[in-house]
Amino acid sequence: QVQLQESGPGLVKPSQTLSLTCTVSGGSITINYFYYNWIRQPPGKGLEWIGYISNSGSTVYSPSLKRRTSISRDTSKNHFTLQLNSVTPKDTTVYYCARVTHSSNYGVNYWGKGTLVTVSA
Repeated sequence: QVQLQESGPGLVKPSQTLSLTCTVSGGSITINYFYYNWIRQPPGKGLEWIGYISNSGSTVYSPSLKRRTSISRDTSKNHFTLQLNSVTPKDTTVYYCARVTHSSNYGVNYWGKGTLVTVSA
């Protein structure tokens, strides 16, 4: 069974860097066909995709957030991280990590429960 768990500080000051970690259990993040994503959902709004890191370590980011976003991984710990720079109160929302595949032939998608990050002085 695959499980994902977000962790990190729940409060970040404006202009600082938001940093979160997603720990994956039940499956190696180096397995082919899977992409490890960060997504957020402001209260009352739809999901916003932030970016992903692939099983091989390549990254792709949302054009609207690319300038501020960095996703990396630690294969020895089987986790991947999100860094969002220069945050403002508009970045206050729930952040999710998720393992997805581009084909159902390779398995199903798994989501973490999400973690709330508040940007405030």
